Amino acid sequence: MTSETDIATNLAAVKARIDLAAAEAGRETHSIELVAISKTKPAPLIRSAIAAGQKVFGENRVQEVENKWPEIKAQYPDVRLHLVGPLQRNKLKRAVALCDVIETVDREKLVRALVDEMAATGRTLDCLVQVNTGEEPQKAGILPAQIDEFLNICRKDYDLPVAGLMCIPPFDEEPAFHFALLAEMARRNGLQTISMGMTGDFESAIRFGATHVRVGTAIFGARPPFKPTQ
Repeated sequence: MTSETDIATNLAAVKARIDLAAAEAGRETHSIELVAISKTKPAPLIRSAIAAGQKVFGENRVQEVENKWPEIKAQYPDVRLHLVGPLQRNKLKRAVALCDVIETVDREKLVRALVDEMAATGRTLDCLVQVNTGEEPQKAGILPAQIDEFLNICRKDYDLPVAGLMCIPPFDEEPAFHFALLAEMARRNGLQTISMGMTGDFESAIRFGATHVRVGTAIFGARPPFKPTQ
């Protein structure tokens, strides 16, 4: 189990990998932001990461954000939080109140609700559209063939602050194709933010232009295995 004292060492190792991948790709390290994925991890480990200099985190579930982050953000107001999991409309108010970036915009009803909530609260969050690059039926995200039209709707019909795109490639496929596809879709739509790459493949994502890499296991250790309720 990862301890609080391991976090700084793990973070340094991940940042060294980012530095090397950036150099090999002919990119500047500062063009790549590390999003530390802290889902299922307790607040003390998150605080250890903050103490080690990490400022950007990602959570998968709004309920977990509610449980952990109000106190952390009150203590560390410069820390930024990304929601990287699916967002249901009944959790949208809390997501807008507590998060800074929504990475999983994937349907028009959610776009409408996000715009309305941001207008009501005066909070403007960067939004990323999730693309289902593998066209997996069980996975959320806009299909590649529909992305241009969907982005046009987000921008022209709703004025959603779309900053970029994100994807999660199929776990059993070479991710390079999916990274290249996402980067091309972002390029042709004039989007600067490309969120792709996790612990096992973020070096490849950096080669294809990732501006944000989402790393959890290499920083916080493996998550406990899922145990179904009896």
